[in-house]
Amino acid sequence: MEHSEKLTLLNERRAGTLMETLGIRYTGLDEAGLHAEMPVGPQVHQPMGLLHGGATAALAETLGSAFSFVSLPHPDRQAVVGQTLVAHHVRSVKDGTVRGTARFLHQGKRSHVVEIRIEDEHGHLVSTATLTNAILELSASDPTK
Repeated sequence: MEHSEKLTLLNERRAGTLMETLGIRYTGLDEAGLHAEMPVGPQVHQPMGLLHGGATAALAETLGSAFSFVSLPHPDRQAVVGQTLVAHHVRSVKDGTVRGTARFLHQGKRSHVVEIRIEDEHGHLVSTATLTNAILELSASDPTK
């Protein structure tokens, strides 16, 4: 499957999910990793009017899980589930758009470790995260397929 087809698939799978609610949209897939963006406004603010760390973490986990998924050798027989997410928030954002990139630190057969870097519109680091994903083999009768 071509990169553009994978992006289309990922964006289609957003419908009716948290990703759609938060406005997360996949924007690119290349040698540097998987890229996505999320608008920053009241829908993702905490009470002080800043980007909520939970929304940032949701962007990070979304990107890391999706990157693992599009990198699976057998996506029709495998699933990705997040196991551990560690996030470090270093800069606040009030509005605009944040952009994230996910890349592999480890890509094994049963687990992936993905590093996610999230920046503001000016390229300033907002958050970094590390996500560990388990890669599951699905049986033909698995209802999650």
